[in-house]
Amino acid sequence: MNMPNLKELMSKAKEMQKHMQDAQQEITALKVFGEAGAGMTKVRVKMNGAHKIENIQFSPALLENAADDEEMLVDLLMAAINSAVDKIENATKEKMMSLAKGMNLPTDFGDLGGEDDE
Repeated sequence: MNMPNLKELMSKAKEMQKHMQDAQQEITALKVFGEAGAGMTKVRVKMNGAHKIENIQFSPALLENAADDEEMLVDLLMAAINSAVDKIENATKEKMMSLAKGMNLPTDFGDLGGEDDE
């Protein structure tokens, strides 16, 4: 029976941990923009990889009419935030898949948190 070398396994585990920490730091440092609306009614949100909003910009025309159409302002803001979140999630997924490939780990875990197949 061929038993793996414990020292070698521990070394690979440390290497994997280092790669994961580096990837997490890269993701946290990531900056994305989410936008909603067009032309004169536009909202732009800047978010970092830790899902913290760093800046929000509204077009001047949108702010001028905000009191008259609060619902539109809220809808555009939510859409811009959701756009930024989606970009962070996609970048995180791509980074983790790349990391897994580089370490010869499976990259497709299926639908681990999803609904049961029937």
